[in-house]
Amino acid sequence: MYLELTEEQRLIQETAREFARAELEPVAAKLDRGEERETFFRNLKKLAELGFMGLNIREAYGGSQVGMVAFSVAITEIARACASTAVTVSVNNLVCDVIQTVGSEEQKKAYIPKICSGEYLAGSFALTEPGAGSDAAAISTTAVLVGDQWVLNGIKRFITSAPYAGVFVTWAVTDKNAPKGKGISCFLVEAGTKGLFIGRAEEKMGQHASATTEVIFDDCRIPREALMGKLNDGLHTAIVELAGGRVGIGSLALGVGLAAMDYAARYAQKRVQFGQEIAKFEAIQWMIADAYTELEAARLLLMQATFRADQGRSFYKEAAMAKMYATEAANRACYAAIQIMGGYGYSKEFPVERYARDARVTSIYEGTNEIQRIIIAKEMLKSLAQS
Repeated sequence: MYLELTEEQRLIQETAREFARAELEPVAAKLDRGEERETFFRNLKKLAELGFMGLNIREAYGGSQVGMVAFSVAITEIARACASTAVTVSVNNLVCDVIQTVGSEEQKKAYIPKICSGEYLAGSFALTEPGAGSDAAAISTTAVLVGDQWVLNGIKRFITSAPYAGVFVTWAVTDKNAPKGKGISCFLVEAGTKGLFIGRAEEKMGQHASATTEVIFDDCRIPREALMGKLNDGLHTAIVELAGGRVGIGSLALGVGLAAMDYAARYAQKRVQFGQEIAKFEAIQWMIADAYTELEAARLLLMQATFRADQGRSFYKEAAMAKMYATEAANRACYAAIQIMGGYGYSKEFPVERYARDARVTSIYEGTNEIQRIIIAKEMLKSLAQS
């Protein structure tokens, strides 16, 4: 495995970094306070114009077609400035990838270019339900074929970008008599469809600019052609595609963790106690060393997963490892940053308390880290049994 970025990947990383510093970082604190909503939307459109909404999508559908390594480093740089923007970009890429992988040619041409271009500010991945989080096979939303239309009924929860999404990739039960998880199908539902309602917004701990809401289907009628992929095989699609989503969240967490430590380490070089900069004390140096070492290990795990993805090889286990480790390393880094800064780290006057709030959810969404450990263990035990 070659661990250096290619010239193209480095250019994407630098472009993301420059945009994040110039456009995202100056407004991140305001977005966290619920301000500058239109600026958030404008920045999403600018990122689309720069090609960041379809990094692993073929050029024929409006994507950049630069691969998963480039996607990972771009999300990391965006997250260093604004986690809310980064999660929106990550989910948009995930939605595009699902459509590219299992959608019909007509579906690909109809929806992917609209997300990649910014015509749709976002796409939503509507899988989670009140009774189906980690146990995705337990979804209860139903889709019944009536004539030439599917009729959807059910509630989705914790859906990213729902109020401003142009299309929803949605999972519903299409065969109630099938074994658990076997009778689920995947659909495309356009925003504005009759019977589709955006429910209450979650009042979250962090990532405030990214909308997270309920999505309600109440006799929501969509065309027969809205079915995506094979009938009753939708859960398999979700499980496979979530590997890419986990890379996105691991990359996001890495960016937040690096931002927190960079800020705290620079602070430690200026803060004087007992007659010298606190960065000269071993207690502070060890926190800095441990955090950066763990974040570097997280980066390497993400590189391994994305390198395998770009090679067309399975990265299911590697994505789970990278997501689990990167998100926990980022949380530890954020808390170390707060500790280094002392009382100032706990104050909203400085960004590290926001970083800590933004990082916390990364070990929960796109599959909790407990689920990641189950995936890793199963894959390792399987490989040992075969050896």
